[in-house]
Amino acid sequence: MAVGGTKVVAISRAAGAEGERIGALVAERLGYRYVDEEIITRAAEKQGVDPAAIADSERRKSVILRVLEGLGQSGAAGATPGGPMWVPDDATELSQSHDRRTLIRETIYETAAQGDVVIVAHAAAFALAGRDDLLRVLVTAPVQVRTRRLAEARDVDEAEAAKERKRSDEARAAYLKTFYEVDRELPTHYDLVVNTEVLEPEAAAEIVTRAAGS
Repeated sequence: MAVGGTKVVAISRAAGAEGERIGALVAERLGYRYVDEEIITRAAEKQGVDPAAIADSERRKSVILRVLEGLGQSGAAGATPGGPMWVPDDATELSQSHDRRTLIRETIYETAAQGDVVIVAHAAAFALAGRDDLLRVLVTAPVQVRTRRLAEARDVDEAEAAKERKRSDEARAAYLKTFYEVDRELPTHYDLVVNTEVLEPEAAAEIVTRAAGS
């Protein structure tokens, strides 16, 4: 357990920066739950989320409770660090997914309210900004490094990996702009920025763990 006041670690990451793996390691070291995009999606699917219920604010509350139950059953053991990030096909899909994003954002609020959790999903650092028990972390790396890692992870050539990385970066920027009115992501949006160009995930996780316990 962290000795300080940090109950929620929100990790934002660029594609290929190894943020998911680092998040899982931090959760393990702190003894916290680990929640990422895939776990939230899987929990929602398991609970049979009704699109109509997502759009209705009152019905959405019961849906969130069911999703949280699913999250409780998932745990860090279900984490798949390095898995694919959610990337919309275009701005239309981003707009059409608004209700689903609202559900996920509110799920993040409720997950954080339970405390003792590492969240690597959907700009949680922005969604939860203002909490006094929150550590906001950005995990990043140079473009070339991230592209090479994606190529290795997906078993594709670097040209294809570069397209995926670019698409993911653009979608992430669009998401921040659409939902949080962030024109440009800055280091000052975070309490800690970790560059994994040289740092191995274990070393990066140790830095984040220490910051959470300070």
